[in-house]
Amino acid sequence: MEQLKRLKRELQCEGAITKYYKDTIQLPDGKTTVYDFVGHNGAAAAVGVLDDGRILMVRQYRNALDRETLEIPAGGLNPGEPTIEAAARELEEETGYQCGKIEKLITIRTTVAFCNEKIDIYFATELKKTKQHLDEDEYVNVEPCTLEKLEKMIYDGVIEDSKTIASILAYKNKYVK
Repeated sequence: MEQLKRLKRELQCEGAITKYYKDTIQLPDGKTTVYDFVGHNGAAAAVGVLDDGRILMVRQYRNALDRETLEIPAGGLNPGEPTIEAAARELEEETGYQCGKIEKLITIRTTVAFCNEKIDIYFATELKKTKQHLDEDEYVNVEPCTLEKLEKMIYDGVIEDSKTIASILAYKNKYVK
C-alpha cells in the first residue's frame, strides 16, 4: 500500500483532556485531503477483582451519551505518571479499594480513525477497602458485579464502553478457567 503523508497539523481547539486538529494529508496520487485528529494524553484503567470473584464497576454520568454508564474504573494520566500507578490510583479514587497486586492485562486504542487515545488496562487483586477520593465534579457509584452478569450486559448491549468490553473479555480469557 502506498504511503500517505501528513503535510500539516493545525490546532483548532484545545479542551481540558483533548486537542482538536485539522491535518492536511497528501494522498499517493499527489492530491491532498483534510483529516480530523483528536490528540489525547492517554489513560489507565483497572479490572479490580474482589476475593469473592466480583469485579468492581463504577456507574457514572457520561456527557457524550447524556446518560449513566457502567464501566471499569479509569482515568487520565498525570504528567509523567506511569500507567500502572495511574490505574492503581484511579481504582482507589473511584472505588475506594486499594490493590495489593496489579499486573498489565491489555492495551487498547479506543478510536483509531481519528484519535490517538491509548489506555493501558491492568488486572488488580488483593483489594483492601479504603475510601473513595472523587474529584470535585465526579459522582460515582460502585457496583461489584459477577463476571456472568457483566458478560450478559455486554451481549445484551447494556455495556457499550469499549475499554470495559475489551477488559472484561480479556480478563475472562486470561484468568478464568
